[in-house]
Amino acid sequence: MSHPYFLNYSEQVQTQVTQLIESKRLSAFFKSRYPEPHQIKSDKLLYEYVEGLRQQYLKNTPRVSQAKFKKRNNMVLNALGTHTFKTTRHGQKQKTSHQIHIAAQLKHAPEAVLRALVVHELAHFKEKDHNKAFYKLCQHMEPHYHQLELELRLFMLMCETEGNTNYP
Repeated sequence: MSHPYFLNYSEQVQTQVTQLIESKRLSAFFKSRYPEPHQIKSDKLLYEYVEGLRQQYLKNTPRVSQAKFKKRNNMVLNALGTHTFKTTRHGQKQKTSHQIHIAAQLKHAPEAVLRALVVHELAHFKEKDHNKAFYKLCQHMEPHYHQLELELRLFMLMCETEGNTNYP
């Protein structure tokens, strides 16, 4: 039986995911592949991380106004990350702020998993929809984006099935 997160993946990938779930080896998979979680634990460090990636790959986009870890009751049902564009007017002046919020549970994720989500949210600064141009931009910022997106889904699944958000 395949999991909804992996419906668009090949049958081989779905079989491997099912085996990881049934053998309860998701945590072991992450611990062997990524022995340590990332060290970005504060909103300030997250902002610096996000803004650094934006400056490196999306120089012509506005600065990120805010990047924060945000507590989610259920990180699977409530998006892992969100990007927000707010425009406010004060007389003739218009101010736009770009915000990124990441599920607080990802404070304990491997850096590669966090990077996949940040890249995904930053790509929305230029491409609003999940189209070919969007994924091309994600791959420009992170050449292994598709593999990392799969691992992000596996991390979500691990948190959901094993109740394990304190990686490793």
